[in-house]
Amino acid sequence: MTKPYMFEKPLGLRDSLPATHREIARLEGIFQEELQRWGYDFLQTPALEYAETIGRASAIEDSQLFKFLDAEGHPVVLRPDMTTPIARIAASSLGQEPLPLRLAYTAALYRSQKKEGGHPSEFEQAGAELIGDATPYADAEVISLMMVLLEKAGLQSLRLAIGHVGFVKAFFQGMAGDPVAAERLSHLLYVKNDVGFRECVASLCLNDTRSDKLNAFIDSRRMDNEATLDFLSSISEQDPVLHTYYSSIAELVQLLRFTHMEEKIDLDITLMPHLSYYTGFVFQGFGGSLGFPVASGGRYDNLLAQFNRPCPATGFGIRIDRLMSAVHPDAISLAKQKMVIIYDQANAEKAMTFAQEQRERGLTVVLQYTDGIKDYVSYVAQFQTVYRFVKEDTGLETKK
Repeated sequence: MTKPYMFEKPLGLRDSLPATHREIARLEGIFQEELQRWGYDFLQTPALEYAETIGRASAIEDSQLFKFLDAEGHPVVLRPDMTTPIARIAASSLGQEPLPLRLAYTAALYRSQKKEGGHPSEFEQAGAELIGDATPYADAEVISLMMVLLEKAGLQSLRLAIGHVGFVKAFFQGMAGDPVAAERLSHLLYVKNDVGFRECVASLCLNDTRSDKLNAFIDSRRMDNEATLDFLSSISEQDPVLHTYYSSIAELVQLLRFTHMEEKIDLDITLMPHLSYYTGFVFQGFGGSLGFPVASGGRYDNLLAQFNRPCPATGFGIRIDRLMSAVHPDAISLAKQKMVIIYDQANAEKAMTFAQEQRERGLTVVLQYTDGIKDYVSYVAQFQTVYRFVKEDTGLETKK
């Protein structure tokens, strides 16, 4: 193995330079304020978790986990997601708190990459979890909250794709009659391989009615919401389990109409997430010019049972790096413009007093001793306002 260059970084890791860090802080500030308005309490979990608990319960593939041994020889992982650590907390430290719980976070997550492909190994995520409410009203709340956060962040052309993992799995099991075949169909759905899906259906040697229903299921991706609901109703009429799922889907769509989101909703029953712990509604938020989601979430009613507190839950996460790529530059508020106060030894007290007064007004102020500047022109060019407290040349110099 060759020795890395001094300025190289491990695979998938990036530096956050000041402009990027300011934008991350801006977005996190928006999220924290709005989440608190909705009654969500923030928490923080450690970056390291035991591999036998969080590592095992997480739906992230084992190959993507950063694994270590701690000082006592216990296998640990860098947290790959926040849903699983929050489930641990809800079942332990908050185990006696009455349900439902509304919890929120902003945190760095870590997922190992095997090759350079533009996928970060560390990224910031903001999200919320609603634990203990099994009704579609809880799903409507977290979906609406996610969309409000994206809108307040400045994301344009917002779209929301909604699916239902429980409906899909029950439908595939009923049609294929074989858990292995149903799982294969689910995987082809996840990778959006429509050709492979139809070939798989043909290989199952089903009767024409079942084959036609499965193929029509793929075609439903191109239906509008009303046509999709009609289709789901038609294929669930004779199946009590499917009909229960259908009723929940129809109810959720109606609830989201109350929040005036109807024009932004795309009911896509073929939506299949990569995380295996989802059991019910799943959803993805899109916007800007990106072709991939900036936010996603869903219902995971079985996860907390792994921590000995069985209860339903739903939540979402917003990828801040993706959101920053999707937000139009015009929608990004400029970083708070800085003022610089340049002073010499004779005017130090006066300059420091003036700087404190401006900061108390809420302005961003840099206080710079004149002898510490090497290239004066280049240095002051980065500031909106320049004040000089130098000898007799005192006061406002420039306002751009």
